[in-house]
Amino acid sequence: MVGKQEKGEKSKSFEALMEELEKIVYRLESGDLPLEKSIELFEKGMGLAAAGTEKLDSAEKKVQMLIEQDGRERKVPFDEQEE
Repeated sequence: MVGKQEKGEKSKSFEALMEELEKIVYRLESGDLPLEKSIELFEKGMGLAAAGTEKLDSAEKKVQMLIEQDGRERKVPFDEQEE
């Protein structure tokens, strides 16, 4: 079940992931949930956080690939050092 959940999370936008994560945090902070439900929501929240981090990392790499050179954008390898 976790595998299907992770695939669904990866297809969501970053904003949708964060919105769902905020709802989970709110529910957990309310303190009105039974232990089992709290653990279930915590696990789901961790998956959402991981998917969000993956999306941020991917976006950061894309931004890092675009640099300004001679007035034109060009793509460079991730490991190319700035001169």
